[in-house]
Amino acid sequence: MSDHAPVETAAAGGGLMTRWVELVTALLIVLGGAIVIKDSLRIGAQWASDGPEAGYFPFLTGCALVLSGAWIAGTALWNWKRLADDVFVSWQALKPVLSMLLPTIVYVVAIKYLGLYLASVIFIAGFMLWQGRYKWLPTLSVSIGVPVVTFLLFEIWFLVPLPKGPVERLLGY
Repeated sequence: MSDHAPVETAAAGGGLMTRWVELVTALLIVLGGAIVIKDSLRIGAQWASDGPEAGYFPFLTGCALVLSGAWIAGTALWNWKRLADDVFVSWQALKPVLSMLLPTIVYVVAIKYLGLYLASVIFIAGFMLWQGRYKWLPTLSVSIGVPVVTFLLFEIWFLVPLPKGPVERLLGY
């Protein structure tokens, strides 16, 4: 009886259903495997006279992904009715996850347009002010300090270029 109480409570408040999470995840795995297979075939996925071509092992990995995803999708469909009332996560429990995930997605997209360093300053400062409720001095110190240290470490010492934006181009980097 107590084993079902959390599910009933979550179902009463609504949430993301397990069967849909399993099915969408399975289809994404199949899609990823299909992309790997397609690209492996483009670069060559056969066994040549001198050994495997560049796409041989990625092709096998893509096949494993497609088969695994198909198995998961089949299992989800097979158990569709049994999983009808099973809640994967309630909407209330999903809110903190989304409050971290959505800004992170924006950060990743912003890297393309602003460069790693400026996007990191904004991202770190935003999280420190919004989620951590830090004061301005520690926020500015950390949000500027981390990208500066990253720049020195990768660009200057290791000579590894990282994505640049308009600010770095104006400064000549």
